[in-house]
Amino acid sequence: MTNNNSAKTALVTGGTSGIGHHIAHNFAKDGYNLILVARDEGELSDCADHFRKKHGIEVMTIAKDLMDPQAAEEVYNEVKAKGIRVDALVNDAGQGVYGEFATTDLQREMDIIQLNIISLTVLTKLYLKEMVARKDGKILQLASMVGIAPSPLMAVYAGTKAYVYNFTQSIINELKDSGVTVTALLPGATDTDFFNKADAENTKIVQDGDLADPADVAKDGYDALMKGESKVVSGFKNKVMAAMTNIMPEQMVADSMHKQNEEVSNKEQ
Repeated sequence: MTNNNSAKTALVTGGTSGIGHHIAHNFAKDGYNLILVARDEGELSDCADHFRKKHGIEVMTIAKDLMDPQAAEEVYNEVKAKGIRVDALVNDAGQGVYGEFATTDLQREMDIIQLNIISLTVLTKLYLKEMVARKDGKILQLASMVGIAPSPLMAVYAGTKAYVYNFTQSIINELKDSGVTVTALLPGATDTDFFNKADAENTKIVQDGDLADPADVAKDGYDALMKGESKVVSGFKNKVMAAMTNIMPEQMVADSMHKQNEEVSNKEQ
């Protein structure tokens, strides 16, 4: 990938699957070149070939595990070394872990905190400095509905997304009149590989099958990003839930979320 000044470039973490892949598609459709960051080189290669053939854009791939404490800065340095300007940053990569916090694996949770919070913060810091200096740029942060409501059995994931949401809204205030916009995307449960990776595929919310289409979520996020909106709650049901969390006692919300997150027995299935 060369530095083509005639086209803008978007960097998307987690861009090979789920919401991130569909966000990358929206950028590609609008003529953006792409930098895709994910762990699997094979998936990256397949996605890059698809976007090149379908949209005629340039695609750079970087195989990095953002659970590695050094990975985010390495991504930034690799892109910078090629002289590529990133006009839009999408921090999509994220994982969760299912179970009661007292019994879940600590190292896995520390890796999730590294991925969902620290790597996101590093990439935001490094690219935001450049964007502020040139008074132009856009950042999309994947928050979540569980970032604004308690989520028993997914406590660490919910905590990381609460950070993402509040961090995003805080820097938005700092960036007034800077020419840079930051947007938080708040999806609910979505039909991606997230629940399998979190060992939560047998939960009620998954087994009921009432999951959002990742393409619809991505379009909501992309449109909000392009409009410079501070946040977007994806889906009507989630908009209602967001309104309800403002008036319901937190423990009532937690009880409701606990029921949704409980595993379904074989008999119930």
